[in-house]
Amino acid sequence: MKKDFEFPNKIPVFPLSNFIIFPNTTVPLNIFEPRYIQMVDDCMKGNRLIGIIQPKKTGELKKPNLYEVGCAGKITSFNETEDGRYLIVINGICRYKIIDELKNDKLYRECKISFENFINDLDESKKEEIKNSDVKSIYNDLKILFKKQGYLVNWQDIEKQSLDNTINTLAMASPFSLEEKQMLLETNTLLERNKKLEKILKTYMADSFENTTLQ
Repeated sequence: MKKDFEFPNKIPVFPLSNFIIFPNTTVPLNIFEPRYIQMVDDCMKGNRLIGIIQPKKTGELKKPNLYEVGCAGKITSFNETEDGRYLIVINGICRYKIIDELKNDKLYRECKISFENFINDLDESKKEEIKNSDVKSIYNDLKILFKKQGYLVNWQDIEKQSLDNTINTLAMASPFSLEEKQMLLETNTLLERNKKLEKILKTYMADSFENTTLQ
């Protein structure tokens, strides 16, 4: 268990379409919109936590409806460019569920959240045993899919990761739909996520790499 993690009951949210993160994964972000510049400024004064969340295809253009489940990430690196952008690195900590959106006078959105359903994200002892054979077919199919769609991936870096991080990294980097990525994010266990990832891949391979969403 990450004993130094405090469970806030509200968090600033950063809606990013077709973008998810998992606990123990690291992602770089280029921040340039004024509302998210303000969000990072405020976060750096506090616990440095940002709630990455996917927006739905409904709601207002500038304020779309949000999925209920996202992942809280901590800013672990911060740099400001000469043109005023922020280059940050976020480390995924724990998934959360949105309880309600809060009204505020800020440019960015904040939500009341709960980590209750995802406490195991913080407990290293709860990690499931994943075998190389569980990942091998997914790994090979994704290599074919990425090559067909022109994705450039540093496979050597991915191969150096633990098997659980490999599954999560492949789920994050995959050219799947918003709905498919959300389904993978909300999957409770790593073994279940591995099976769903394999199922989605089989659909893509069978459909000649057409983007078909599983329901």
